[in-house]
Amino acid sequence: MCRTKASSGCPMLGKPKLQKNFRSQISQRGPLDIEDLVHLGRNVGTCPYYGSRSMVQAADLIVLPYQSLLSKSSRESLGLVLKNSIVIIDEAHNLADSLISMYDSMITYSQLENVHHHMERYFERFWSLLGPGNRRYIQTLILVTRALLKLLHNEEAPYAEPCKNNSTGKNSTLDYSMAINDFLFSLNIDNINFVKLLQYIKESNIMHKVSGYGERIINPRNDLGMKTSGKCYEKESTLSSFRALADMLLSFINFDGDGRMIISKNKSTCFGENGGYIKFVMLTGEKIFSEVVDQTHAVVLAGGTLQPIEETRERLFPWLPSSQLNFFSCSHIVPPESVLPMAVSSGPSGQPFDFSYSSRSSSAIVKELGLLLCNLVTVVPEGIVVFFSSFDYEEQVHGLWRATGILDRIMKKKRIFREPRNNTDVESVLKEYKENIDALSKKDPQQNISSSSGAVLLAVVGGKISEGINLSDGMGRCIVMVGLPYPSPSDIELMERVKHIETLGNSNSIKSLKFYNEVPSGDVETGLEILRSCKRGKEYYENLCMKAVNQSIGRAIRHINDYAAILLVDVRYSSNSSKRSFSHPADKLPKWIKDCLISSTENYGEVHRRLHQFFKLNRKMGQ
Repeated sequence: MCRTKASSGCPMLGKPKLQKNFRSQISQRGPLDIEDLVHLGRNVGTCPYYGSRSMVQAADLIVLPYQSLLSKSSRESLGLVLKNSIVIIDEAHNLADSLISMYDSMITYSQLENVHHHMERYFERFWSLLGPGNRRYIQTLILVTRALLKLLHNEEAPYAEPCKNNSTGKNSTLDYSMAINDFLFSLNIDNINFVKLLQYIKESNIMHKVSGYGERIINPRNDLGMKTSGKCYEKESTLSSFRALADMLLSFINFDGDGRMIISKNKSTCFGENGGYIKFVMLTGEKIFSEVVDQTHAVVLAGGTLQPIEETRERLFPWLPSSQLNFFSCSHIVPPESVLPMAVSSGPSGQPFDFSYSSRSSSAIVKELGLLLCNLVTVVPEGIVVFFSSFDYEEQVHGLWRATGILDRIMKKKRIFREPRNNTDVESVLKEYKENIDALSKKDPQQNISSSSGAVLLAVVGGKISEGINLSDGMGRCIVMVGLPYPSPSDIELMERVKHIETLGNSNSIKSLKFYNEVPSGDVETGLEILRSCKRGKEYYENLCMKAVNQSIGRAIRHINDYAAILLVDVRYSSNSSKRSFSHPADKLPKWIKDCLISSTENYGEVHRRLHQFFKLNRKMGQ
C-alpha cells in the first residue's frame, strides 16, 4: 500500500472520516486550548494537530507566533489568508528586530566541510548515472561550497585587519563585513544563477539524496588538504548542514542594500577544528512587513515600550503617510502611590555608583553594591530581584561578594537564588524562589517587616526572567537595576544595524559612514567611533538599552493591587549627573514610572527612609 506524505509523517491520518468527525466536534464547541484538542483527538482517534490546522480558514480568531505570521512561506503552508483581516501584534517593541532576524542565515566551517565532502562523494559515485543538468547543478554546489571553505580557511582577511576579540588581546578571530555583491564578486561566484540553483535544490530533493547516501560513509576525506579528525561530521547531520547552505544561498538573492555578509575567521582550535562561520545579517524589514500591511484591513501594534514610535515607523513602514498612523497611549492601571522608582547614585558608604564598562569591575563599586543589598534586605519585605547586564558580570559580582563575606551577611536575612544560564533550569529555580516567598504568607501578619525573611533573585537583563516572567506581589517587591545595559559596541552585527538605521533617508550619513564599510567593526573602539558619528543610529543604540531596562523593571507591577519599589542604581540615572555619554535615560522610561521618579537623592539614608515609608504604607493598605 502506498502511503501519502502526510500519513507517513503522522500515522493517525490514515482515516479521513475521523478527521472530519474531529473538525465537526471542534465547530460545535467553544474555544479549546491545546490540552482540550489533544484530549479530543485521543478520543476520536485522529491527529489533533492536523485536524485543528485544517480549521484555520474557518476560524474567527487565530493566535500564532511572530514567525508563522511574518514568514510568507509559513503563512502559505498554514493556509493563512490575511486579506481583510485585522492583525494584532503584541510585544511589538521586538517586532522590527524579530522580523529581520528571521531572515538571518549562518553556516559554519564544519557544516561547509560536511556538505562539501558528501557532495563530492555522491558525485563521484553517481556521476555516470546523472543527466547533464543534474551534473551541472551538483558541480555548481561543489564549486560554491569550496569557495566558501577557502574563504574561511584563508588566514589573511582580504579586506580587513584582524580584530582583537578576546581578553588576551591575541588575534584569535578575524571579523569583518561585506556587501552582498562585493562578497559574491570576491569569491568569483557572481555569475551563478542562485534562483535556479535554489529551485533545483527544492525540486530535485538533492539534500535528502546526498544526506541519505552520506549516512553510509564512515571515513570522511578532505580534498582541500585541511586537517580534520572527521569528528565534525558526527556533531551535525548532513541534512542540517545542507539546509544551512540552502539558507545561505537564499540570502545571496537579496538586494545588495538589504543586508551584510559577516565573515568570522576563527583560527583552529586545539582539536584541529576551525570555528569560523559566514553569516548573512538582514538589515531592512520594511519590504517583508509591507506584504502583511498591504493585505490586511488594519494592523495594531501593541506594547508597553513602543516609544519612540518614530523609530518603529521608519524601520517597518516608512512609505505610510502619517495620516494613516494612529498612536494611542494610556496611563497605567496601578496608582502612583503603589510604585516607588528612585535613582540611586551612591551607596551606604557614599561611594558613587558608576557601572559604565570601564568602571563596573572596580572592587570598590562591587563591594558598595553588596553593602546596598545588605541594607535593602533589612527594609524590603519578601522578594528582591537584582538585574545585571550580563551573566559574566553577575558571576564576577557574585564571586567577589562570596570572597568578601557579603553573601553571608545577605543570607542571614534572605536566601539568594541565581538565574541559570540554561533556560531549561529557570523554571525550577523560580519555583523554589516562589515557594520561599510564599512561606512568608503563612507567618504572623503582624510580624515586623524588618524581621521578615524572604529571598533575593540575581537575574540578567535579556535573560528569560527579564522578558517573560511574572514577578507579581511578593516575588518582586523591589527591582534593582544595576547600571545601564548598553549592548557591546564590539558586536559587529549590531554595528551594521546601527549604520543602516543611520543612513535611512539620509544621503549625508551614507557618505560619512562609508569609511566604516572598509574596516572591521569587531572591536570596541571602532564601534564607539561609529556611534559618535551617528544620530539616528545612536538613538537606536540607546533605545535597545532602555527597552531592556523597561522590560526588566516591568516584571514587578502586574495587577491593580500590586506594589513595588524600583531602584535604578547608577549615577547616570540621576538628574544632575555629568557622567552620561548619551541622552538622559529617564527620558525613555515609561510615563507611569517617569512621572513619579525620584531622580535625585542626597544619600543612601534618604533612599532607606523612603523605602521604609513606602512599604509601611502599602502594607497597611493591603491589610
